[in-house]
Amino acid sequence: MALDDELLDEALETEGHEIQYDYSEPDFTEDGRDYWEHYHYVVEPGQVLLRIDKYLVERIKGTSRNRVQNAAEAQCIRVNGRPVKSNYRVHPGDEISVVMDRPRYECEIVAQDIPLNIVYEDASLMVVNKPAGMVVHPGHGNFDGTLVNALAWHFKDNPDYDVTDPRLGLVHRIDKDTSGLLVIAKTPNAKTSLGAQFFKKTTKRQYIAVVWGEMKEEDGTVTGNIGRDPRDRVLMKVFPDGDQGKHAVTHWHTVENLAHVAVVRCQLETGRTHQIRVHMKHIGHPLFNDARYGGDQILRGNRSSSYAQFIHNCFELCPRQALHAKTLGFVHPETGQQMDFDSELPADMAALITKWEDYARNLSNK
Repeated sequence: MALDDELLDEALETEGHEIQYDYSEPDFTEDGRDYWEHYHYVVEPGQVLLRIDKYLVERIKGTSRNRVQNAAEAQCIRVNGRPVKSNYRVHPGDEISVVMDRPRYECEIVAQDIPLNIVYEDASLMVVNKPAGMVVHPGHGNFDGTLVNALAWHFKDNPDYDVTDPRLGLVHRIDKDTSGLLVIAKTPNAKTSLGAQFFKKTTKRQYIAVVWGEMKEEDGTVTGNIGRDPRDRVLMKVFPDGDQGKHAVTHWHTVENLAHVAVVRCQLETGRTHQIRVHMKHIGHPLFNDARYGGDQILRGNRSSSYAQFIHNCFELCPRQALHAKTLGFVHPETGQQMDFDSELPADMAALITKWEDYARNLSNK
């Protein structure tokens, strides 16, 4: 199933994602979201009146009229800067843009028989518990083995679910090496309703993290704009409020202090790329073994060889940033019922916390 030259994938930004796009600057920002232009056409002077879906099908290689119509419904097709319906008739001189909320990349979505940990499923939606190490969506360097590839296989016999339809599918994302709960919309109505809940910040999301350093307070809040680091576009950083980046708020609660690390529960008020990882580093508590943000170094404790070996063993026990999307809550788009889901800590994080609890206990007994 072709991705159709990027007429798809308008999932809301959340805690983050590992899609390694070209980090070029967006072409424009609207309603707080960045957009990139994927196609641009200027209608020829002699062009007769013609529906825009037919016009684009004749020009975008490998696309279909149905998918162009879906793109128009998702407001991805604009004429002279404004979204248009698929029945709009082009006029000579019209400037047509096909835009998306991410840079362009080439990819094909292949259905792959990858096991899914399905927590809940009905006719409208599905909740899955994503393991660490699984990329959510195909992108540069990650063209298969993703959650979307697994969904393509899971729904291969469902004629109502097209993995390339932007009106269906992922409503939010989490990083490749973050584990936890995700919701997938199976109908356009569910996608619209769930997307609106994420946008309006009415969903309930809590993460469990292991961070470097003991927390001095039981509770706290980190507020700081998050944007791409201009010196390294792969990294995100906190900017002075009102300067660059997007408004971001993370509330945290200390679950337990364990000698040189702490287990914290984080609740997102906003959902920005790498939000928890960046905010915790900003307040001096990088996530344990977070290689991208410096947590894969010994940041607390002594310099003894035995302690260094202990930390090395911890890194091997949990070979990724210690972050898990533990809970997820939202209103069901059809029934109006509040749906709340909880998940167990994955084995690697549970083992890591147990190891640190044993270390802290032995330290206090000396």
